[in-house]
Amino acid sequence: MPIHIRRERPGDEKAIFDVNFLAFGQDAEPKVVDRLRGNCPEGVSLVAEDEGLLVGHILFTPAWIESGRTTVRGMGLAPLAVVPKRQRQGIGTALTGTGLSELDAAGVPYVVVIGHPGYYPRFGFEKASQYGFRCEYDEVPDEAFMMIVFQPRAIRGIRGTVKIRPEFAAAMQPAGRVGGG
Repeated sequence: MPIHIRRERPGDEKAIFDVNFLAFGQDAEPKVVDRLRGNCPEGVSLVAEDEGLLVGHILFTPAWIESGRTTVRGMGLAPLAVVPKRQRQGIGTALTGTGLSELDAAGVPYVVVIGHPGYYPRFGFEKASQYGFRCEYDEVPDEAFMMIVFQPRAIRGIRGTVKIRPEFAAAMQPAGRVGGG
């Protein structure tokens, strides 16, 4: 039976917590997911299910660029989690691809991620600085703050700082990582 990607449903909360805890080896990321579930109903939460068990999770929540009087809303990807024994089997790729396709189809102009620069470019992510954007967290290395742009017209002429949900501040790691993979 192949991996099935679907939206999070009521009753998935504990399994999603467990997937994130196992993937990151700590409770910072799963606690952020729990807070966002309560505070951010516009988030998009997808799970990877294999024979009734959740083996992966991805979350997209609002991000925004403030430039003068203009605010351009998009989404941020974090976290992406796959249980360790199922990593490197295409589950993270399936979750990311499904989520990005869904957001593009919904008209979201861009998605940002703080993550591994060797992983996310395969989906079309590029350094956000190439577009004139920076992360609100100064400790995040330039190469780790990336974005994929679905609607170039939406950001044309805009430069500035990209902000993500404040719940992520608690999960920031010393290396400048927000559990985004």
